[in-house]
Amino acid sequence: MNVVFLHGLGQSPSSWNETISCLPEDIKAYCPNLFDFSTDRAITYKNIYLSFEEYVDKFSEPVTICGISFGAVLALNYCINHVEKVQSLILIAPQYKMPRLLLKFQNIIFRIMPEKSFWGSGIKKQDMIHLTSSMVTLNFEQDLGNILCPTLIICGERDLANVKAAKALAKNIYNAKLCIIDNAGHEINIAASKKLANAMSGFL
Repeated sequence: MNVVFLHGLGQSPSSWNETISCLPEDIKAYCPNLFDFSTDRAITYKNIYLSFEEYVDKFSEPVTICGISFGAVLALNYCINHVEKVQSLILIAPQYKMPRLLLKFQNIIFRIMPEKSFWGSGIKKQDMIHLTSSMVTLNFEQDLGNILCPTLIICGERDLANVKAAKALAKNIYNAKLCIIDNAGHEINIAASKKLANAMSGFL
């Protein structure tokens, strides 16, 4: 089984290492660096998404896509547009309608943070501000009915910013299952990798 793992903002492909190590051996994992997709394009949500489309198109058969946070948004978007290419979907700490006030507040914080605070994120400070600003109008609420593949929605119990959206997605996506992981926060793939892998293994 081919599984494409999409990291979140402030993460890298290696953020999946512990989770993948706990998954069944017959899973073939692909972990692209989402920010490498935009080496010849401005770093905006649209450009990263278009590059991700090109990446998945190279697979000859449908794939399972697993994304966390920003990666979950990309995975959701892709599945809505290319249902025939997605065997199954795993959305971790997802949003389907961007929380505009939260994103705008986040951008204000980004602007006053020093450049060195972004060194571990894979992109520069200005690129991060540009990227999150380009996501403000995203809203997939009317398109959730397009998703017909088996879908697992996972969220940490303490991830208060995303639990509500996770529950709403589980109600509005056909054939979706919700898993709330006890005592876990937002970056489950790093802080609760074994619990995450257990939840995913049963689904896969």
